[in-house]
Amino acid sequence: MTKRKIKSLLPPKSTPLERALEAATARTSDVPVPLRTLHNPDTIDIDLLPWLAWHWSVDSWKSYWTEEVRRARVRNAMKIHRQKGTAKAVKDVVAAFGGAILLREWWQMTPMGEPYTFDLVMTLTGAGGQSATAEFVDDVIAEVHRTKSIRSHFTFTQGIETQAAIAVAATARPVIYARLNLTEA
Repeated sequence: MTKRKIKSLLPPKSTPLERALEAATARTSDVPVPLRTLHNPDTIDIDLLPWLAWHWSVDSWKSYWTEEVRRARVRNAMKIHRQKGTAKAVKDVVAAFGGAILLREWWQMTPMGEPYTFDLVMTLTGAGGQSATAEFVDDVIAEVHRTKSIRSHFTFTQGIETQAAIAVAATARPVIYARLNLTEA
């Protein structure tokens, strides 16, 4: 049995304009549409990423963010939207910017804080080479405002990561101690 190629779906009495339109649109089915790539924030072309962010309702978008931060914002968008208004959503939104937070709600404080308040200590490590400028920190705080419960208010403290300074101090201390022992003897 041989396959029969259908030339046209138009009726025999169709107009020349209808036939021309059919011929023009027949070629569009030959254009590849990589849907799996277009809906994956890790594989989509960087030029199309803002459209995917718009599609998934990412609340804010800045062109100066690094590629890694922008992809993480899109990757976590649905998870954040599902949990909006919770402490978990606030932690996830800060993590998407490459930061870590310590969040203490009013009932976790000693003594108890004012109801519906929380303390936020945030350390931005600068994901993907993104420096933690004042503008970038403002973007993260604005995103926390959008994500937190509307009735809640928070105090913000920016933490500083000092891993290198601790290593230098730990190395210098035995040297100073040894020097003091030598002078006393």
